[in-house]
Amino acid sequence: MPNFIIKTHQKDTTYKGNQIFILNKGMNSGKPQKEPFTNSFVIMFPDEKDAETVYWLAYSLWKSNFWHQFLIGSVISFLRIDDFKKDFNLKVNEMLQEHELHKKQIQALRLLEQKEDQLHKNIILINEIRRSILSCYCRK
Repeated sequence: MPNFIIKTHQKDTTYKGNQIFILNKGMNSGKPQKEPFTNSFVIMFPDEKDAETVYWLAYSLWKSNFWHQFLIGSVISFLRIDDFKKDFNLKVNEMLQEHELHKKQIQALRLLEQKEDQLHKNIILINEIRRSILSCYCRK
């Protein structure tokens, strides 16, 4: 089981070692990222392997809208750190019980993310080519 510490991220704080950041405000609450968000929790790890494992677990929880049930607030919804700590620890332990299945799912998620990045790059290239063709057409 990975060891980690969950804290509220303070603006302009730099962290040494391995960490991930979890957005805690808005409808994207629970979204993990390697770079800090303004309104986020930081999860610190002793080694990179644990950070990578927990990142993908957090990504899975975010994509499945797991955190929506814990959001509070009438205007801007947010996630409380106590709710996050309690339920995140439970879900990480639960999801890591089947470690081999977890590794296969992580591999599939990484592949999908790479394909998605490639598709975004292709769309950008297509739009640049379209602009180029239209600019040549308009010059005549």
